[in-house]
Amino acid sequence: MSGKERLKLALNHKEGKVPVDFGSTSVTGIHCSVVEKLRKVYGLEERLVKVHEPYQMLGLIEDDLLEAMQIDVVGIYGTSTLFGFPVGSVAKESDFKEWVAPWGQKVLVSNQFETSEDADYFYIYPAGDRSAPPSGQMPKSGFFFDTIVRQGPIDDDNLNVEDNLEEFGRVTSADLEFYRESVKKALATGKGIIANFGGTAFGDIALVPAPGLRYPKGIRDVTEWYISTVTRQDYIHAIFEEQSQIALENLSKIYGVVGNNIDALVICGTDFGTQTGQFCSVETFNSLYAPYYKKVNDWIHANTTWKTFKHSCGAVEPLISSMIDAGFDILNPVQCSATGMDPNHLKDTYGEKLTFWGGGVDTQKTLPFGTPDDVRKEVRERLEIFSKNGGYVFNTIHNLQAATPIENVEAMVKTVIEFNEAR
Repeated sequence: MSGKERLKLALNHKEGKVPVDFGSTSVTGIHCSVVEKLRKVYGLEERLVKVHEPYQMLGLIEDDLLEAMQIDVVGIYGTSTLFGFPVGSVAKESDFKEWVAPWGQKVLVSNQFETSEDADYFYIYPAGDRSAPPSGQMPKSGFFFDTIVRQGPIDDDNLNVEDNLEEFGRVTSADLEFYRESVKKALATGKGIIANFGGTAFGDIALVPAPGLRYPKGIRDVTEWYISTVTRQDYIHAIFEEQSQIALENLSKIYGVVGNNIDALVICGTDFGTQTGQFCSVETFNSLYAPYYKKVNDWIHANTTWKTFKHSCGAVEPLISSMIDAGFDILNPVQCSATGMDPNHLKDTYGEKLTFWGGGVDTQKTLPFGTPDDVRKEVRERLEIFSKNGGYVFNTIHNLQAATPIENVEAMVKTVIEFNEAR
């Protein structure tokens, strides 16, 4: 059975070998430092790791490592990174250059990956434009970038919806050709395909500061945005309404070139949960966010066979029914350590309607700080719970972070393989 067939079974809630995902999305990836170690662990050819997602410094998992880890899913990323320059699945070797990260690893980054530094930080520039203010910073003791808020004065009497839509443009013929070629390449692998075409992320806080724009306008301060979801709801509604119209136009055009060759689509990465609660009430979710999610999900379900993927960290159990009502098929990262997110409860309560994509092992405690035996035990428990009656794709709880003990990663991968071999 191919990875694509395995993924389709899971997404249709049929039992089989559990499909495995590492690296197909920006929330199911592996830090480039760990990718380098994994290549050594599996005795693969020594080569510099390509950083395809520079915000979190995620490493591209190339075909040989995909096979070694028995990964079943590949991803189609958008036409540009969060910092506004392209590095995609069809990038050429000449599109990359070498860069030495602060932890000493030499990696390959986009030719438009432009940085400066001072005593404490590396700074990265939007669209590789060093004439603009930097839009991200990485501590020299760190492993990834944080966005820099570049909020201008806010004039409530003259807020312009278009200012908060600048990054959500309409697809071009070049974009469509990129997606056509990306999907063609992904199909050749025989693996399941999940795509992130962009434009459907309603209020994703990683996008609010617009790190890919040289001079962002509108409401771009993270704190001010959260305040606005209460005090400027009419403005937020107007943004989401226009954004949803752009998204539907784009999806129609993209579907025209990729058809039903993809299996799932990342709709939104807006986080609604903390470790112990939610960022908003169920009522606010249903009134401010759900109508636009439903509009997009309804179009997808009426016109395609794609399944729709919602990422939200944290204690989101009180919101899950609303997410299902809004048309989502998949929940990620399934943060089982958060309040109310007990795996058995989630599977028993929502497992018939929702595919869980993640939750395989805790990346806050067990994977980075446990023993290999701790990892094996937790991975097997999660597999046994979530795989019942299908509806499960194995991944960790969010990205696999830098400095994770490689022996624990090995234990995780081996446990999943052994579990599948026994089925």
